[in-house]
Amino acid sequence: MAAQLLQQVGQIGIPVKDLDRAITFYSDILNLPLLFQTERMAFYDLNGLRIMLSLPEKEEFAHTSSVLYYQVEDIQAVCKELLAKGAAFSGEPHVVTRMDNIETWMAFFTDSEGNTMALVSEVSV
Repeated sequence: MAAQLLQQVGQIGIPVKDLDRAITFYSDILNLPLLFQTERMAFYDLNGLRIMLSLPEKEEFAHTSSVLYYQVEDIQAVCKELLAKGAAFSGEPHVVTRMDNIETWMAFFTDSEGNTMALVSEVSV
């Protein structure tokens, strides 16, 4: 059997249209710690996973990102807090599946650049 080549996701790149606006959203609304920034990029830490916001180098990269699912303990409380800070949700937190005694809840929102993000919480019932 061949050795596994990929170990883990180390960084996720998110394309942005306005770097200053995106920095405000990720710093002030999502409350992620800013590691450093350059003229065209900003880097955040999410418990060891690096989030890179960047102005696209080429037009082919100027599209919205994949959906990022942020794990949270209390989805209702986090939604309420993010709404108070100005995050735009597309709907209320809701159950997407139930397996045995665990419900998986999700709520979708967009960042300042139009990228879809989600909160996910697994709740014992």
